[in-house]
Amino acid sequence: MPHPFLSDEWIAAARQIHDEYRGRTPTVDHAVRMNLVVTDVPFGSGAIDAHVDTSSGEMEIDTGHLPVVDVTLTLDYPTAKAILVEQDPQSAMQAFLGGRIKVQGDLAKVIVLQGQVGTADAVALEVAGRVRAITQ
Repeated sequence: MPHPFLSDEWIAAARQIHDEYRGRTPTVDHAVRMNLVVTDVPFGSGAIDAHVDTSSGEMEIDTGHLPVVDVTLTLDYPTAKAILVEQDPQSAMQAFLGGRIKVQGDLAKVIVLQGQVGTADAVALEVAGRVRAITQ
């Protein structure tokens, strides 16, 4: 059953998918610890704090902020959905150039990470398809 992107139900379903595929996706060679602030969320408090951490070799995405990070990105809900669910790199570039993604910290780490995870293998594509399927 589809759930609104970043709702509690969506996050629980995405965690379950991630757990099913743990250890089966390609390793991430570049360690990046990144906090995300997603604004204009159409429910709850209107903002969600999350993070991405690749220091284990796998891409871990979860709610809450890490205490020590390389970079913090602030982006609006539609942009986050385009990047994380639709995996649309063009939307990411347009949002960045249009000022809808604000960067505090080491932008180079974000660029390196995007380059590495931008080339999806069959398992990553399968995971992405399942995440899209749970998204309303």
